[in-house]
Amino acid sequence: MASWKLTLPCTRAEAEAIEADELGLLGIEPTPVLMTSERVEDDPDSWQLDAYFESKPNSGALEAVARLVPSAAGTKLVPERIRDADWVTLSQAGIEPVHAGRFYVHTGTNKGAVPEGAKTLRIDASVAFGTGTHETTSGCLLALDRHKRSGAVVRNLLDLGTGTGLLAFAALHLWPRAYATASDIDPNSIEVTAANADLNGVALGGGAGELVLAAAAGMDNPLLVGRGPYDLIIANILAGPLIELAPSICASLAEGGTLILAGLLEGQAEAVLSAYRQQGLRPVARTDRGHWPTLTLVKRYRYGAPRVRRRSQGRGEAPGFGSW
Repeated sequence: MASWKLTLPCTRAEAEAIEADELGLLGIEPTPVLMTSERVEDDPDSWQLDAYFESKPNSGALEAVARLVPSAAGTKLVPERIRDADWVTLSQAGIEPVHAGRFYVHTGTNKGAVPEGAKTLRIDASVAFGTGTHETTSGCLLALDRHKRSGAVVRNLLDLGTGTGLLAFAALHLWPRAYATASDIDPNSIEVTAANADLNGVALGGGAGELVLAAAAGMDNPLLVGRGPYDLIIANILAGPLIELAPSICASLAEGGTLILAGLLEGQAEAVLSAYRQQGLRPVARTDRGHWPTLTLVKRYRYGAPRVRRRSQGRGEAPGFGSW
């Protein structure tokens, strides 16, 4: 059985927009894996998009991919037939390992030389966003690493818009006894995250040190609300949804809790910060990777010291369950 590859020229701006938009593939059938790379080093107008299909794409699928890169208008859409063995190798060949903080993220075909003492995570190319190579994902890894080094204790965390599960895995490595939840609007991402959890030795389940998965749009899910409040929420999505979801995200964040936001461009940071300031959060740190900032905020206490919470009675419940 053969696979197919379509290559189109694009600009760096188009490539970054594709990487940031994890919903951009939903209307394309069959769903391809998209890879972007430089054709000419340091030339923002000389990039390329490679789309890998598991079966021969029809004209509608080819045109849908072409619409992602308007600068390629007029380019003849001719997919190349490749062997299945090449499908795996080629789709991952352009993904270099990423070293961010204490984390080292690699694919199955390109592990490279692991830095001494680094925590390795294997994330292969897939239909889900978040291999670690994009600045938004590596920025979140650095923010998580900084949060741990500050002495923070996390007991209940949420990775909202998890993509491949990478950030949830990293957070569980830092706080291995935490209750953890990962959600995504795309059910495919949840399937990918489950497979990656098995690949990286992350246990699925509702207990301490385990990961619960949910397909959900934003916070609109009883499971996500019920497992709150969270003392750490990571949301690596897009600026528009981040602003729209600010009230519901902040409602599920515990007082004194930390929120890590990414997926926004540098020109969008102030609008995103304004939305969260209005919900009682204050910014405490910012990490810029290229044109992509990662924001860390803390939710203010409303009435002085933290309130006492009733702990679960050995039932393996998340800290928020049964609180008052």
